[in-house]
Amino acid sequence: MNHTGAGRLRRNAPLLLMFLPVIAFFLTFRYVPMLGNVIAFKQYNLMEGVWGSPWVGLDNFRMMFDNPMTLQIIRNTFLLSLFGILLGFPFPILLAIMLNELRTLWLKKTVQTLVYLPHFFSWVIVGGIVVTLFGTQAGVVNGWIAAFGGEPVSFLYQVQTWLAIYFGSGIWKEAGFAAIIYLAAIGNIDPHLYEAAGMDGAGKLKQIWHVTLPGIAPVVTLMFILSMGRVMEVGFDQVYNLQNAVVSSVSNVISTYIYTVGIQNGLYSLTAAMGLFEAVIGLALVLGANRVAKRFNQSLW
Repeated sequence: MNHTGAGRLRRNAPLLLMFLPVIAFFLTFRYVPMLGNVIAFKQYNLMEGVWGSPWVGLDNFRMMFDNPMTLQIIRNTFLLSLFGILLGFPFPILLAIMLNELRTLWLKKTVQTLVYLPHFFSWVIVGGIVVTLFGTQAGVVNGWIAAFGGEPVSFLYQVQTWLAIYFGSGIWKEAGFAAIIYLAAIGNIDPHLYEAAGMDGAGKLKQIWHVTLPGIAPVVTLMFILSMGRVMEVGFDQVYNLQNAVVSSVSNVISTYIYTVGIQNGLYSLTAAMGLFEAVIGLALVLGANRVAKRFNQSLW
């Protein structure tokens, strides 16, 4: 057994060497920075450093929850992210299925390129596109409304329309790229299953329902479990580039709070406490989602 293990190690040595940079990356930029969470339990200041700053126990968490804005910020973060997942999660699956059904090769490649492209735009660019389309004064949509005799609509300054633009822009930007994973999963389905279903008289819709969807169910479950870990992590770029003071009641989230209070105002310990709280809730949601998936034999571990 020892000789077998040593031989396997020698055979896999090139792969292990290739994996070392990945390990180094995660250790350096993911795990070591976790030690910085200790400032959530300290009164941190730059002069004394992380380890020299005095301990304050749970005072930062008490201060955080004593702030009347904290519950609103947590609620906004949870709801924006949750509805973003619920609304956006099915689109990559549907897009992957539709792309898989395209039989004209040039058309399939063209559509794939067009739907993948927005992923590579920064949110600054997407924010500019949104303002160009939905701006009150010079927006394209309001230009059309005015051309038909209507009154301009403040799309970006009303909560309902801002939310629709927020979720819609997120789906438009990311759905195409996320569909790559599902396309790869569909490509691994045995073609004979479709042939058998066709011989049994199943049309395209029934083949999708009884062959394609069950075939990609493990990948869908995996992606859903991972997405649940981001329920408390809306992200900074999208909200920051689309928000304004008028819709702050729904657009103030943990990431923008950390930027404003932590970076701009220098309250590092307070925002570290908020970030640690966000991470703990995310971990709990991942564990809960995995526990539910385990009941259907689709768990991640």
